[in-house]
Amino acid sequence: MSTLRTHRTPLTDSMIMLRRNLKHTVRNPVTVFQSVLFPIVIMLMFVKVLGGGFAVGEAYIDYVTPGLLVMAVSYGLGSTAAAVNSDMTTGVINRFKVMDVSRGAVLTGHVVITALRCLVACAAIVGVAFAMGFDPGASALDWLGVLGLVLLLAFAAGWLTVALGLAAKTVESAGMAAVPLVMLPFLSSAFVPAHTMGTGVRQFVEYQPFTPIIETLRGLLAGDPSGGDAAAAVAWCVGFTVVGYVWAVATFKKRA
Repeated sequence: MSTLRTHRTPLTDSMIMLRRNLKHTVRNPVTVFQSVLFPIVIMLMFVKVLGGGFAVGEAYIDYVTPGLLVMAVSYGLGSTAAAVNSDMTTGVINRFKVMDVSRGAVLTGHVVITALRCLVACAAIVGVAFAMGFDPGASALDWLGVLGLVLLLAFAAGWLTVALGLAAKTVESAGMAAVPLVMLPFLSSAFVPAHTMGTGVRQFVEYQPFTPIIETLRGLLAGDPSGGDAAAAVAWCVGFTVVGYVWAVATFKKRA
């Protein structure tokens, strides 16, 4: 065993954990539905059922798609939190310790599979949006900016969710801990402009973290990115990543 271990690296362990989590995702239809299909259901409901009631000054599918990309990132987070907590509470981590698996690989595997699920969900949203008449003005460089920001948000949300899953006492409470991240896109400028909202709600929407991210994506997809929104969006994502990483590592060391 020791001879085999000398040829392994933390990167190798991370790839093993990634394959493990990928198999779990594929074999769990609930995770696939929540992460990929349910955001599309929400999209169809808002665009086809409710979209005609919103006056946003442009085609509603063009307005709402950036917010739905953020929603696609957030909707799979409950599954990540539950999976992380299950690893901690069912003895799986102890078995990995006996096998001398890198501790960091366990956490990294969950974060990477979360980011991959987010990318698949966002690709599905964009595909359905085009089928519904989405007409972005983004250049190739703007699309790269969209991809970069979505990836940054996915990794930030992934680390924060892993930390929430580690901190929770049970699998059920871990899933509930991710609910605020799922609900925040509804309380943002994803579906209607912030200036149309009442006092109090408008201020919350303007200063919560997902609004600048959505507005940055909206600007990029329209071919008119906003520097101020972009700086705030990146700052929020980096802040979430740092807080989530530090919290996750500290909690993992304490509990494992």
